[in-house]
Amino acid sequence: MVAPLYTTASGLLFHAGKILVITIGLPARGKTHISRALERYLRWMGVKTQVVSLGDYRRKTLGGAQKLPPDYFTHGEKSPETDALRKKVQNGCEKLIWDYFESGGQVVIYDANNGTRAARHALAEKFDKAGIHVVLLESLCDNKEIIETNIRNVKISSPDYKGWDPDLAVQDYYTRIRGHEEYYETVEERTWPYIKIINVGEKIILNDIQGYLQSRIVFFLMNIHNRFRTIYFARSGQSLIEHSYKADSDLSPAGWEYAERLKDFVLERRAKSLEQRGIDPSERKLVIWTSTRRRAHHTAWPFVASTSSSSQLSQSSIPPHIPVDTIETLKESPELLSTSPDSILPSEPLSRGPPMPTTAPVKKSPPLPSQIKIVEKPQMLEINPGIWDGLSPEQAKKYYPEDWDRFTKDPYSYRAPRAESYHDLSVRIEPILIELEREQEDLLIIGHASVIRCLLAYLIGLPASEIPAIEIARGDLLEVVPASYGVHSHAFHFWDGPGRRGEGDHDIGKDANNFYENYAESTKGKRKVAVEEAHGHELAAGAQNGGVDVDKTPVVEKKAFVPDTPTINVVRLDLGA
Repeated sequence: MVAPLYTTASGLLFHAGKILVITIGLPARGKTHISRALERYLRWMGVKTQVVSLGDYRRKTLGGAQKLPPDYFTHGEKSPETDALRKKVQNGCEKLIWDYFESGGQVVIYDANNGTRAARHALAEKFDKAGIHVVLLESLCDNKEIIETNIRNVKISSPDYKGWDPDLAVQDYYTRIRGHEEYYETVEERTWPYIKIINVGEKIILNDIQGYLQSRIVFFLMNIHNRFRTIYFARSGQSLIEHSYKADSDLSPAGWEYAERLKDFVLERRAKSLEQRGIDPSERKLVIWTSTRRRAHHTAWPFVASTSSSSQLSQSSIPPHIPVDTIETLKESPELLSTSPDSILPSEPLSRGPPMPTTAPVKKSPPLPSQIKIVEKPQMLEINPGIWDGLSPEQAKKYYPEDWDRFTKDPYSYRAPRAESYHDLSVRIEPILIELEREQEDLLIIGHASVIRCLLAYLIGLPASEIPAIEIARGDLLEVVPASYGVHSHAFHFWDGPGRRGEGDHDIGKDANNFYENYAESTKGKRKVAVEEAHGHELAAGAQNGGVDVDKTPVVEKKAFVPDTPTINVVRLDLGA
């Protein structure tokens, strides 16, 4: 297993040395997606890694494609002006690589076509002579659907095609690809170690891969894909006993209500997001991961019930407490949750109370996924507080002053007696990260705050030291969409009931005796959040540029500003009640 690892005094990982990964492949073959994903994984391991993109550097120094000579992307003899520009860009990228290695970096991923054997060998020899290990990473793709998707989702949205008609931009990019195909030479030589990836993970071919770090790179690349999917995160509902790690208590009545609201909001938000992309929500599956704790697993119960016919179970028929015999049935046969909910539902409809008036307006339910699958994962249990179980911060300071002092100085690495540190937790959930990369369906993770912090930090690229200070509030749905250049992330607020800890709600559902699990929510000095007032029509206009459409509903948008890290946009929605 691996997590953000401890490094040597030099800042390098073990004795792996410095590695230059040279990407090779025709345009729109997923090189950028692979490069950025690998960079994220290696940084999570604690390896100082950077992607140097020739395309990004060229656009930064020379501008978009419209500012380049007409023969810049063509094969054959070029004008002296074009040769000078191409040489300038190439030398600039090489300088960035040298500078990063000299400043203490360990891995550089050079994201460029490098399509000719002579060009990539000349580059590899320069760095090999300096004692830097060279690995060739070739991405081959004969799947026309993947190529078309890469072009439309990534390439034509770049500054090269600003203001272009999308269809004309696609045609122009195909022309550029055909120009590269004329001189492209696939990797066949065995002078250097190489990795060949076919159709972004469908098949992989290796040659002369050596050492721990190179092997970890191969392991990661065997588990990635670039299929569009959305990952959602939400905390489990409030439980009957919130402050005890040892007590595996069930959801409270407010917890069941929260679970029902979560189900409604996830399905509504998912349907709207997919429809905006022209995808039918009813044709895609939804996978739900929970821990083995009752409060986490039972928060997913309404999703199972929603797949039942309306004659058996109406929207208001989720019981405030699952009968004991039903709980035992679920515990003994968890596979029932992902197959046939009809077999575990009561024969007669259950009701919370008197029927609702028939005059009340009926809200149209969002389309359901084609299948909902719920999976329990024991690695996703919350962080173990050890001797601090059930203590408030004041009690921890009083009874364990030395441990408290060391914890506040290094909340990520310090391990209290019989407890887990966040580093320990990161090691524990490493298999979950790999499964997260492998999962191709839309995914909802219903978990505990400490686990969601680690998973979110991995996806958006936050350093390990910031993991304990990420605020994960109950009542917020975090939406993460992986993309070629990183991830797009938003957080939508949908719940203000008991168990919610938010601005101005310091006494509502606050559990002072669970400070270790809720460290970010319980301590001062965490990341500051600026609050901006906005209206739905403003965000609806921004949705056309990748924002969020909230149908002209009044919202509050909160943006967490972190230097040199991605931004999470938090949108507060008015759901009526």
